[in-house]
Amino acid sequence: MRALAIAAILTLLIPAAASAQTPYYQDFEALAPVDGSLAGDGWLIFGNVFDPAFNYLYGYGTFPAPNNIGNWCDIVAGEGGPAQGAQQIVMYSDYANADHANGNWIEANLFQEQTVPVGATGTWYFTFDAKMGNLGGSSTALAFIKTLDPNAGWAMTNFITADMTNTPATWTGYVLSIDVTGLAGQILQIGFSTTATNYEPCGVFYDNVTFSMDEPCLLYTSDAADEEDSVDLGGRRII
Repeated sequence: MRALAIAAILTLLIPAAASAQTPYYQDFEALAPVDGSLAGDGWLIFGNVFDPAFNYLYGYGTFPAPNNIGNWCDIVAGEGGPAQGAQQIVMYSDYANADHANGNWIEANLFQEQTVPVGATGTWYFTFDAKMGNLGGSSTALAFIKTLDPNAGWAMTNFITADMTNTPATWTGYVLSIDVTGLAGQILQIGFSTTATNYEPCGVFYDNVTFSMDEPCLLYTSDAADEEDSVDLGGRRII
């Protein structure tokens, strides 16, 4: 029931003005760990709040993403391996929202968005690396691709997710994909979300965020077969 409530309310992420669809890549190496860096790179935030029984209360946003101020996300150093380099981001909750103390659930969303252009066809891939941070208690996290139709009351037409609640403590790659054929004029969002209450920890690290039509080279392994998943040659789990 909780998952259904979250999925339904995610349709309320009201998009800001978007530009034409283009590939995106960010390894966070060139972004200074000061507030405004993620906003300058086009990252946005939106929050939804639920009562303890997961009845929807209100939403707020869309706003340019803050960073390194103790709310939503930080640019950090020293958490990466060889493939992640010196800097990464950690995404967590809006701890400035006082409804944490009221036992309400705060769903924090951090995302990039763009408009699907007329004539767009084919499959686009959202790839990223993730590593468990301090997520604990009853907190949850996910990554997503979402499309919203402004001509249908901002109805959510696609919601493709990867559960990050149990991502390993070592860096793991992930791939989500979407066919944009027939989605012209819709808002497409890629990003990350956490849901937490009572100021519980919910941090997850991310790096090497890519959105492009470059198809991952698939490799089917025994480990992936055990979980009925595929992985690409970089070890990314295909969702």
